[in-house]
Amino acid sequence: MARKSNIEVKESNETLENLYRKEKNYRLRTRIKCLILLKANKFKGQLELSNYLGVDYATVKRWLKQYREEGLLSLTVFKSSGNRKSVINSEVHNGLSEKLNDSAHPLRGYWDAVIWVNKNYELEIKYNTLRTYLIRHFKTKLKEPRKSHYKKDAQAIEAFKKTT
Repeated sequence: MARKSNIEVKESNETLENLYRKEKNYRLRTRIKCLILLKANKFKGQLELSNYLGVDYATVKRWLKQYREEGLLSLTVFKSSGNRKSVINSEVHNGLSEKLNDSAHPLRGYWDAVIWVNKNYELEIKYNTLRTYLIRHFKTKLKEPRKSHYKKDAQAIEAFKKTT
């Protein structure tokens, strides 16, 4: 036996239809359509209504409970907590930038970067987190140039090239 909805929709049909036409988000339009169909008594129960809308029965129950307790405004707004806070703050970002551009003592790889951050900033950052951060912000790659001695003198090289 289908459960009959005993929720009374307070808003008028015109208000709901205007809200439905103006809304661009499909998920919110479905919620408003649920109220419109509920007000028109087109279905015997919530199960038939949920089948018509293409959502689960529990979803319709949750929407109607939310509408009954908080009203139409809460039903037409998504509750979002926003973006997560980054593990890497601006101090660590600047330190990584300097270390990546340091030719005297470069990072040898992503594991070296994880160890360096842990040693200098006492932060436990996972390998993949730091790797994706470095790729996204600094366009790093795993490729390394050919090994060259860090004490090599650039002026001596130029003088050698000129004499040969």
